[in-house]
Amino acid sequence: MGWNSWDCYGAAVNEQQLLANAEYVAKNLKQHGYNYVVCDIQWYEPKAKSNFYNNFTELCTDEYSRLIPAVNRFPSCEGGKGFKPIADKIHAMGLKFGIHIMRGIPRQAVHNNTAIKGTNVTARQIAKQFSLCPWNTDMYGVNPKADGAREYYQSIFDLYASWGVDFIKCDDICNTEFNKQNPYSAKDEIELIRSCIDNCGRDMVLSLSPGPAPLEYAAHLSENANMWRLTGDFWDNWDKLKAMFERTSKWYPFVKEGCWPDCDMLPLGRLAKNASYEGGRDRYTLFTKDEQVTLMNLWCIFRSPLMLGGELNDNTEWDLNLITNDEVLFVNQNGKNPRPVLYNENEAIWISDGEGCRFLALFNLSDEERTVSLETEKISMKSVSVRDLWLHSSLGEMSAVSVSLRPHASVIYKIK
Repeated sequence: MGWNSWDCYGAAVNEQQLLANAEYVAKNLKQHGYNYVVCDIQWYEPKAKSNFYNNFTELCTDEYSRLIPAVNRFPSCEGGKGFKPIADKIHAMGLKFGIHIMRGIPRQAVHNNTAIKGTNVTARQIAKQFSLCPWNTDMYGVNPKADGAREYYQSIFDLYASWGVDFIKCDDICNTEFNKQNPYSAKDEIELIRSCIDNCGRDMVLSLSPGPAPLEYAAHLSENANMWRLTGDFWDNWDKLKAMFERTSKWYPFVKEGCWPDCDMLPLGRLAKNASYEGGRDRYTLFTKDEQVTLMNLWCIFRSPLMLGGELNDNTEWDLNLITNDEVLFVNQNGKNPRPVLYNENEAIWISDGEGCRFLALFNLSDEERTVSLETEKISMKSVSVRDLWLHSSLGEMSAVSVSLRPHASVIYKIK
């Protein structure tokens, strides 16, 4: 649970914006379980201004081929301090600090043939020159079998550990959409990254992006990562949200402690501050209020990570109430064995298990008002007492749970 800078600031977040959102998390969200603050992509690029990437632009690197923060955007990082001053401030708030990285080694380091720390090898010797990200020009892949490859990855995670990094979002590493002939081609690189994190001396969450992650590699993902994306970038339109019901209906068997199939960030509140991106610039989420509740209900009962994406300081009271309902968040943090009971084009029903109870979510996926019902015998229960977790109120005893829902609306109940 936490906040990530991408949905509101894209590639151009700066120190002031990062810390302002961290302060909001500490003041308003920490008591509800949110504790990670993650700086997304391009923190090493001085000229980043929006959600769009500058092709083959200048990056900030050190003498060992490692990316370092751009001091014009993160001034406290000056003098070789890296992100440590920012991490220290975030830790002092009682929170944890994360960064985004791209798989591989900077092209700039390869072209300049700079050193790999602790070796006589150079960047050019470990680069996999045909392993390229199709949407970002910053990196070459690394040949995991090359002499110096392990030392390179170990050096970057040792550096991040010295900064106080608690969370790594590693990008261009688990998707299938861009490499149809060889999906999951970075399998060996994932294993190398996992090993180097384990050897860096600091606990770090490893999150893999983007998706869709290949279902046939679920066991490998579970062994090597803590989070992995089920989709490409998720944004605030109903079609993407509706599609998530199909994705979660396939991935639910692989939800377990420490390993979380990830539905992606929550594009709620104020988005796209720096540019028009997947919608208008500096917009409020395009999801209706019913759709926002549906998003929270699905993410929570499926037990996806909850990483907020909007500018938190622009939140309304309604926004804050949406993301801090402790009864709903309890389902996300404590539900067990989440699973769909019903899924089709028009409706979905999910349950998960609690201590002496179950959690039940009913969704109207259609564009018309619809009654969604479940006879409790279908889930091996007789008459049940029903509590509405959004309304914090009892609905009484029922042998069939039935609710009339507006288009794209949903409810989540506790039943016992």
